[in-house]
Amino acid sequence: MKIIIGGAGATGTHLAKLLSRERQDCVLIDEDPSRLEGLDTDYDMMTLQGSPTSIKVLEEAGADDADLFVGVTPDESRNMNACILAHAIGTRKTVARIDNYEYLSPELKPFFSKLGIDSLIYPEVLAAQDINNGLRMSWVRQRWDVHGGALVMLGVKLRDKCEVLNRPLRELCGPEDPYHIVAIKRDGETIIPGGNDELHYLDFAYFMTTKEYIPYIRKIAGKEHYEDVKNVIIMGGGKTSVRAALTTPDYMNVKIIEADERRCDRLNELLGDTDTMVIHGDGRNISLLLDEGIRNTQAFVALTGNAETNILACLTAKRLGVRKTIAMVENLDYVSMAEELDIGTIINKKTIAASHIFQMLLDAEVSNMRSLMLVDSDVVEFVAAKGSPVTKKPVKDLGLPFGVTIGGLVRHNEGMLVGGNSQIEAGDSVMVFCHEQNLKKVEKFFKPHTLW
Repeated sequence: MKIIIGGAGATGTHLAKLLSRERQDCVLIDEDPSRLEGLDTDYDMMTLQGSPTSIKVLEEAGADDADLFVGVTPDESRNMNACILAHAIGTRKTVARIDNYEYLSPELKPFFSKLGIDSLIYPEVLAAQDINNGLRMSWVRQRWDVHGGALVMLGVKLRDKCEVLNRPLRELCGPEDPYHIVAIKRDGETIIPGGNDELHYLDFAYFMTTKEYIPYIRKIAGKEHYEDVKNVIIMGGGKTSVRAALTTPDYMNVKIIEADERRCDRLNELLGDTDTMVIHGDGRNISLLLDEGIRNTQAFVALTGNAETNILACLTAKRLGVRKTIAMVENLDYVSMAEELDIGTIINKKTIAASHIFQMLLDAEVSNMRSLMLVDSDVVEFVAAKGSPVTKKPVKDLGLPFGVTIGGLVRHNEGMLVGGNSQIEAGDSVMVFCHEQNLKKVEKFFKPHTLW
């Protein structure tokens, strides 16, 4: 496929690198040559200096026969205009990064489609969804739902109270057991487990289960003593904080600490219809945190634009007794450090946005996709097409690529786990765990008329 990306910022560059690893034909456009420097030699992509809203530049990039144009400059209007122009020139699909929440209204989709904009992405909204998923379950670091929770994947850090440590998984995850372990992160390495593998102390494990067994997973993971989140302190008053505060459950009490006094005034305007309290101050100030009740706070969320600040603030909050911490870490170089420091949930907007865009490139029907930074993997919800190879043999006989695990499926709105003898049917929504860029290899199993 041929993809053109307008904007070599954090999201555009990350997406281009991801596409180059997948052997996609990718062109990255930016007006600033320093942002493009070295990318075309270090990665399998073409770079083009110029404006993504220039017809001449778009034509030079090959927009007349491109499969996808992605507008991810910092300017919402430029992204939308670039999509409209690319569509008019001949690009088949377009997606624009936006900052206006109003545009995400479902009834506006046909309007934007007529303009030539097929999809809109608001990374701060997607990040806020991840944050609130983490807040709803204090003992889980990552959660991913299929069909409203009919099937659930839970990322859990295992401590000494975990009941299923040091036992072969074949004894724990049989056909009748209510969960599967689809991946383990241990000492910086990702393990796609087999029956002989075990869970160890301080492993980060991904459990696949159904909604009704979430309390059971909590019990065997040794997390029943974790207090549910009622009081939340957010450091930083940016767009992500606003979206998170507007969508937190009603039973949670939220405080936002913001250092800029003028921004505090704006936050009070934006959040005036909620119970959110806005506090002017430095979220790293221990005296301020103590005054604002950090000792009685179950979750601390650091969302400033500085990764180091967010990591240090979360460490401070943990030392003051907060069990649940969430840090926004936009610099991918700091993600592993944050993990080693046991920060908790890590939010990265560009990987979230890139996952959302990447699923548009798959030919098979994909309902949802998430990138899991910590294990260099993706979780994808494929819909099995009629006549597709995945429906013709039991799972154990499909010959899936190494690093691919089918964790479960949803059939007629009912979630169920998948074992070796399971038979997938047409129309099933199947949750597939893919390690190290196996997506293009996997999608052929879910498309009709694929030759074996």
